[in-house]
Amino acid sequence: MSLTLHVDGVRWRRHLRAMVEREPGLVPVAKGNGYGFGLGKLARRAQWLGVDTLAVGTYAEIGEVSKRFDGSILVLTPWREFLRPGYDERLIHTVSRLSDLEMLVAGPHRPRVVLERATSMRRHGMSARELRKAGDLLAKNAGVVLEGVALHLPLAQVSHLGEVNALLTDVVAAGLKTTTIYVSHLSATELKQLRAAWPDFTFRPRVGTDLWLGARDALTVSATVLDVHPVERGDAYGYRGRHAPAAGTIVIVSGGTAHGVGLVAPTGGSTLRNRASSVVRGGLDAMGLVRSPYIIDGKSRLFAEPPHMQASMLFLPSGSRVPAVGDQVELAVRFTITSFDKIVVS
Repeated sequence: MSLTLHVDGVRWRRHLRAMVEREPGLVPVAKGNGYGFGLGKLARRAQWLGVDTLAVGTYAEIGEVSKRFDGSILVLTPWREFLRPGYDERLIHTVSRLSDLEMLVAGPHRPRVVLERATSMRRHGMSARELRKAGDLLAKNAGVVLEGVALHLPLAQVSHLGEVNALLTDVVAAGLKTTTIYVSHLSATELKQLRAAWPDFTFRPRVGTDLWLGARDALTVSATVLDVHPVERGDAYGYRGRHAPAAGTIVIVSGGTAHGVGLVAPTGGSTLRNRASSVVRGGLDAMGLVRSPYIIDGKSRLFAEPPHMQASMLFLPSGSRVPAVGDQVELAVRFTITSFDKIVVS
């Protein structure tokens, strides 16, 4: 009676090892729900991979990984005074504002820091001018240990090379005593070209999705069929007293909102096709016809009503093969928002 993630362990571990060997200096990212695996499991796997640094999303996530990983821990969320993280020589803080750097320099310890240069993401980071001021400040003070510069790039499907080259020029102009650049969302081809163009710099890719979820054929998800109920057209069912649109079967399966099933994030479709799909989905939703992630006989089945906390109701039209109670059905999930009852690694 569970939502289960099945992992082909041999294939998954082979993929992880190949990525680390292919990308020198790779920094695994373990944040949020641990990409469906959990932070602790990813920390242990990073230890097994032998990497020297693991990145987490926030300071609150440090406790989940620090006891399972012996190396340095890079916090991706920028340091802020109000967060008041305690001093730990294993921590590497991301610093995105000059005022925060000034506080750290003046503090009682020598924390390890990575300076973040603002990119076209426009989320966090210093401008070129602020980065030069940071270089001047660090040249006069030894209050921090500078580990490198971070560039967090957007996910857009275009080449980032032009932008990165311009940003690296800013790093050089700042006179920083580092040649280590932490980067996100660069392809293997882009990294190869950058290493060739900037041989004096060390590029360290921070990788989450492509590492942990890159071998998708090694990951499958299943849910248990909990109950089945034949219905005729017009029969009422569910919390909301909906009526069956036609004869068929109501199938109750494990997995609901508590697991992340049925939860979606706004996508803000950037293409005409994306927007058209959103309009179609909205129209179907208004009629109570919403595709679920549950797959029976190769087809994504309709939710009979919105998912519940720990179970979902599906509608199978008449003539469909009806699974038996206890059967397992496949479902396609978004791993970054899904919590599994059980993870089985073969």
